[in-house]
Amino acid sequence: MAGDYAVDALQLLIGGVWRKGSGPTLRITNPATGAVLAEPTGASRDDLDAALAGAEAGFELWRRTPATGRATVLARAAQLLRERTRAIARLMTLEQGKLLAQSELEISLCAETFDWYAAEAGRAYGRIIPARGQCARQMVLPEPIGPVAAFTRWNFPALLAARKVAPALAAGCSCILKPAEETPASALALGRALSDAGLPAGVLNIVFGDPAEISRHLIASPVIRKVTFTGSVPVGRSLAVLAAEQIKPCTLELGGHAPVIILDDAGIDAAAAMSAIGKTRNAGQVCTSPTRFYVQRPAYERFVERFGQALAGIRLGDGLDPGTGMGPLANARRPEAMERLVADAKRHQGEVVTGGERAGGRGFFWRPTLLANVPDDAAAMSEEPFGPLALVSAFDELDEAIARANRSKVGLAGYAFTRSASAAVKLSEELEVGVLGLNSFAVSHTEAPFSGVKQSGYGYEGGSEGLAGFLHQKYVHHS
Repeated sequence: MAGDYAVDALQLLIGGVWRKGSGPTLRITNPATGAVLAEPTGASRDDLDAALAGAEAGFELWRRTPATGRATVLARAAQLLRERTRAIARLMTLEQGKLLAQSELEISLCAETFDWYAAEAGRAYGRIIPARGQCARQMVLPEPIGPVAAFTRWNFPALLAARKVAPALAAGCSCILKPAEETPASALALGRALSDAGLPAGVLNIVFGDPAEISRHLIASPVIRKVTFTGSVPVGRSLAVLAAEQIKPCTLELGGHAPVIILDDAGIDAAAAMSAIGKTRNAGQVCTSPTRFYVQRPAYERFVERFGQALAGIRLGDGLDPGTGMGPLANARRPEAMERLVADAKRHQGEVVTGGERAGGRGFFWRPTLLANVPDDAAAMSEEPFGPLALVSAFDELDEAIARANRSKVGLAGYAFTRSASAAVKLSEELEVGVLGLNSFAVSHTEAPFSGVKQSGYGYEGGSEGLAGFLHQKYVHHS
């Protein structure tokens, strides 16, 4: 155990009971130092079977709980999260590496998510259809879809869990949550808040351990009626196949490779400053992180200069240090990926404007990196870097920039900076992305739908659409 990272708290939640797993031993590492924080035991098959039994029993109780009762529990959990923000955020920074202020914001957004779906639980309306005959009723009745298997990634270990658990519980579903094995403490803190708020036993179960074994076992079970996942395209594809074999619906929020189109009428200095902040948020480990920058030629040199200066001026360090501007990457795999992508870009005649190398003698630090004039056939132009790596190139006409942006196989987030109303309309209509930020990098809000197109997945999180994904619309004809 390191510092106040409590290994004794890293237990599974199964059927309302906190207990140690009987599966493989995991190693959780502080990415800022490389030190081992804890070595908890994960879930075995017996643990997973117990979680499935708990979810099945919990669903039968929770589905019959009135929406007002479900809302009360969610709202109380939101309040508990706010009261515990500092402590949970510190755990998150220790295990994930992000700045403490960003961890605190994430917990605040989790509370907001629980509050919003507490209110939305009472708005899951059905409808009456005008009847075809006298003395008849034609009704649509929303029902919870059933027990849910939810799988989340390590980059937002609390918020990704909240965005799945909150609407599932609001709809009346039970849930088995599998957080990333690298960052379990943050998701477990959500479970404790819900338990302390009065959530009945079995309604939420939390397991962690071997990802492949857990996903195969849970998805194959007839107990599970819905699968929801946030993560990479390859893993999402594998889970979709497992779910398809069982004819189970999925919500998949997969990878992105966000384009940023900057027209020469934009405020270039402001766009560069905002881009540096957006690119280094959570060390670039964000599925919506701006990565492929296409800048109109008259503004190209100024943007590259300002963007490079802003990235170079960011101070690296431990996320617990209030003077840090960007923390480490979350695990050893990420710096290795950065090295490979930068080396490949150089072989393709890409130019390193700033960064391009590891930093520090310990931990998983990588300098914020800007590469200029990287051709479209370089690996980094098609492979999501998931780190503080930005690629910039020039364009002449807007149609050219849109075509290059749309060349990607994924389409999650996109961004553009312009003062032109007509250009904004054209970008809104023609960029092949699920969410679009115009003169802004804010594209994910609790009250709004969030989804990708192409290989970035399907289904929605956020908004009323997020709740709808956990409901079955039953048609009843009564005569």
